[in-house]
Amino acid sequence: MKTISLKVPESLFAVLAQTAEKRGESKSTIVREAIESYVADKASEQNGSCLDLSKDLAGCIEGPEDLSSNKEWMRGYGQ
Repeated sequence: MKTISLKVPESLFAVLAQTAEKRGESKSTIVREAIESYVADKASEQNGSCLDLSKDLAGCIEGPEDLSSNKEWMRGYGQ
């Protein structure tokens, strides 16, 4: 296991110490759990379907409804 050190405001340290004491765990355990939770939340925010990632764009363009299936729209394309 690797070691890191960080500085926190006294108020946050007090809450951390109180939480650790109440749970009967070390401050390090509480901080590790908090980091793991934060990283997992951030990872799940970025993972999603293509629609989830572009839902603000879906339906924003007007045009024919059969553009992807009607070959008539492709007539003359690329000439």
